[in-house]
Amino acid sequence: MKKIAIITGASGGIGRAVAGRLAHDGFDTVIHYLGNDAKARETADIVSAAGAKALLIAGNVAEPTDVKELFAATMTSFGRVDVVVNCAGSLLLSPIAKGDIEQFDETIRSNLRGTFVVLAEAVRHLKEDGRIIAFSSSVIAKSAPGYGAYIAAKAGVEGLVSVLASELRGRKICVNAVAPGPVATELFLKGKSKEQIDAAAKAAPLERLGEPLDIAKAVSFLAGPDGAWVNGQILRVNGGFA
Repeated sequence: MKKIAIITGASGGIGRAVAGRLAHDGFDTVIHYLGNDAKARETADIVSAAGAKALLIAGNVAEPTDVKELFAATMTSFGRVDVVVNCAGSLLLSPIAKGDIEQFDETIRSNLRGTFVVLAEAVRHLKEDGRIIAFSSSVIAKSAPGYGAYIAAKAGVEGLVSVLASELRGRKICVNAVAPGPVATELFLKGKSKEQIDAAAKAAPLERLGEPLDIAKAVSFLAGPDGAWVNGQILRVNGGFA
């Protein structure tokens, strides 16, 4: 019987690469996305091309009702959940002094609250040898101007991962997070000048931006048999960026 992976934020960027890689690894995948049906279908095509089944479910990870429906639909269609990867999130930049409370709330809601909601529901469905993989960011170590709310949210995600790994003692479920460095996705590149992008590419000793597949490979490791002894960790996949 094939294992089942739920990937949130799977309609593009890193989430799409994760869905494709896990399909290649033999997982049937649940593609969860916020609202872009066309992009979600493109991800489904990639999954299908890898010989795996794809189930598309729209919803907001910050809404408990939506997340409950995600897991319920997965159980109805596949009868099990083995891996949950929470890629969903947003990147909104603003200096703290500006005091943009609405942007702050949205950043915390999508990145931190969304992770909390997904992790809580995952715990209710995963069985022995299950895997939970959240997403942090290597920008935490940089204290980059404008990233205050985003860094606060991702630091919170790392805290959730550590605590949840402890709370699941005895259940044989691994809880980890991947913390990418700069990755050439639409989310990262949006609004940045060529000079800013070039500077980001030079920041790591490997002198390039990451590619979504670089991150997907790390998720594949954590989700697969070789990651069975990794728990409560933050895997910084960043080319030496931090």
